[in-house]
Amino acid sequence: MSSRARHICYFFDYAALSTYSLGSALAYSAYIFPKEWVNSTFHYYYVPIAVFNTVVSTSLSCYSRFLEVERSRFSKASRTLAFVYPYLFDSIPLFYRFYLCAAESCTEAVIKAHYKHTALAFLTCFIFASHLPERLAPGHFDYIGHSHQVFHVCGIIGTHFQMEAIRMDMTERHDWLLATSMLPSALQTLGSMGICMAVSLTVIGLCSVSLSFMPEPSQREKLHGH
Repeated sequence: MSSRARHICYFFDYAALSTYSLGSALAYSAYIFPKEWVNSTFHYYYVPIAVFNTVVSTSLSCYSRFLEVERSRFSKASRTLAFVYPYLFDSIPLFYRFYLCAAESCTEAVIKAHYKHTALAFLTCFIFASHLPERLAPGHFDYIGHSHQVFHVCGIIGTHFQMEAIRMDMTERHDWLLATSMLPSALQTLGSMGICMAVSLTVIGLCSVSLSFMPEPSQREKLHGH
């Protein structure tokens, strides 16, 4: 695979992750918001902010590809921030439910599923950022056990628990939500996803065109040396 094709594949990968983040926000807005926050100002602006975060996430993560050679650490930090920030924002309602549950010693079964998902999400981020275990034994995990493989496995398992928790919340809170919460509109759901996909494809297109003006690593090193 050429360097250009590799970059473009990563662009689509980053856009997909950003879209997943928005999907999580839509589900959280509909089903897992704390009862005290339902129909609040924050609830009203939660999805629009998540859409904005998606645009920032896709743009920043794609841009980080252009920094890999000359500023590799900054590139890695930017990419990590691009994915961590939307997750933390999306999880604000969930974190508040964790706080309430700890303060009130709740016994909701769904909270345990949310705990599992959250723990795996943080583990996924840690493995992605730390490059463990191959950092401890270079060359021994090139094919099996590489951090890229491990964080994908953790991410998939975490997503499973996330879906289970959302399904449980949807079932257990169904009647209460119908009576007290505004139903998500097509503009809020399909419209948000449409905006997200349109902007992401635009960012991918612009970044793909810009690759033509990005020198190869060897050339960049020479230019940097001068």
